[in-house]
Amino acid sequence: MPKMKTKRAAMKRFTLTGSGKIKRHRANKRHILTKKTRKRKNRLGKPALVSSADFPRVRRLLQA
Repeated sequence: MPKMKTKRAAMKRFTLTGSGKIKRHRANKRHILTKKTRKRKNRLGKPALVSSADFPRVRRLLQA
C-alpha cells in the first residue's frame, strides 16, 4: 500500500508546535483596515491555536 500524502494546502497554512498543538494565522488582516482599531489589527497579526473542535480535522489533513 502506498504512503499517505499530506494535503499540501494544509501544510502551507498550519504548523505543529513542540507540544503537539497546531498553530494557525488569523483572518481579516488583508483589506478594509481603516475601520479596524490598532489593537485589533495587532492581535490579527499574531498567530493563534486551532480550536479543539477543529483539531481532529486539521490533524487528519496534516498526517502523512
